[in-house]
Amino acid sequence: MDLKTASAIRRLRLISVPEGISWIVLATCTVIKYTVTSEVDVARVLGPIHGVLFILYVIFWLDAWNRTKWDKGTAWLYFAYSIIPGGGFLAERKLHRAAQDAVIAARARKEGIVNA
Repeated sequence: MDLKTASAIRRLRLISVPEGISWIVLATCTVIKYTVTSEVDVARVLGPIHGVLFILYVIFWLDAWNRTKWDKGTAWLYFAYSIIPGGGFLAERKLHRAAQDAVIAARARKEGIVNA
């Protein structure tokens, strides 16, 4: 894995968790807004914040897809994680494992353990 690919995956990992948190908080605030009469509309503030985080996630997702050459199923799975409340946590975890596996494989190739 080259440096640009690793950076693209790292950016996607870093935005996944805040995007997942913002999704859950926004959904919770929206439910509270419509079930409990409240004078404070927190969803009005959190909506644009979540929107920016979602757009960043999509941009970083496209960059990671372009650099890693994922198949369509894998790429769309990572996109689906951005739509599912809390899916950002799943995406970060899966990307973290993939990055660790890539490091282990690179070290094994370097040491001559595996010819791949």
